[in-house]
Amino acid sequence: MEQQKRAAAIHDISCFGRCSLTVALPVLSAAGIEASVIPTAVLSTHTGGFSGFTYRDLTDDILPIVKHWDSLKLDFDAIYTGFLGSFEQIEIVMEAIRILKGEGTLVAVDPVMADNGELYSLFPKEFPAGMRKLCAAADIIVPNMTEAALLLGEDYHEPPYSRDEIASLLRALCSIGPKMAVLTGVSYNEGRLGAASYDSVSGQFGYSDAPLVDGMYHGTGDVFASALVAAMLHGRSLEGAIESAVGFTVKSIERSSAAGSDRRYGVNFEAGLGEFAASLK
Repeated sequence: MEQQKRAAAIHDISCFGRCSLTVALPVLSAAGIEASVIPTAVLSTHTGGFSGFTYRDLTDDILPIVKHWDSLKLDFDAIYTGFLGSFEQIEIVMEAIRILKGEGTLVAVDPVMADNGELYSLFPKEFPAGMRKLCAAADIIVPNMTEAALLLGEDYHEPPYSRDEIASLLRALCSIGPKMAVLTGVSYNEGRLGAASYDSVSGQFGYSDAPLVDGMYHGTGDVFASALVAAMLHGRSLEGAIESAVGFTVKSIERSSAAGSDRRYGVNFEAGLGEFAASLK
């Protein structure tokens, strides 16, 4: 029997609202991947649309967990990072990657810090420069269009985008250091939205999209990135993994839209986990 894959997921825990570890853990697990977690913070809810949430910083716990794992000689097929609770955590997570990364370990960084043209209010203005350093240590990065602009020091603008513009952005993102880059929130045509990719080793570009569902649903970036990592660990090509992740994410959004769910609560990805897992076999 093939050895089970193992991934280390470094994200916060929002106790309510589907995002970060409450998405990454079930998606990876449903895909048959052993998910080991390093929580960066614990919040009562995520920060999008909620007020009065509690927040406990776990910065001091990250490296002790990593060093204990290192003492156990644990091997990881992937290290997958998402929301980091402070500027200080960027350097700490870079050290965690240095310690835990082995030969063949896929390092995936989702540089969660901004959306809709704005840096999240809890981050200082120098945060994108720090996140750029973390992205340089990755094999693949998965920014949205706002995060890509901040990483590259460029101006953000609303879609639609030209294929030449997206190709230029993807090349620039890979010039930071990662071999592969995936841009989410890419729209070439009105009424459609998807993700574009570039593999700097093969020189191949890819794109997958779907009809746009109206409304802003929280946590969809985590759903997409978690599905992307899961598909890649199952041996999918970058383009194939994007197609799987787009399909899974869109169906989750459509399910929540049809049910009239509160958008702050995230999307119903749980009902699609069985279908997603089956598609990877």
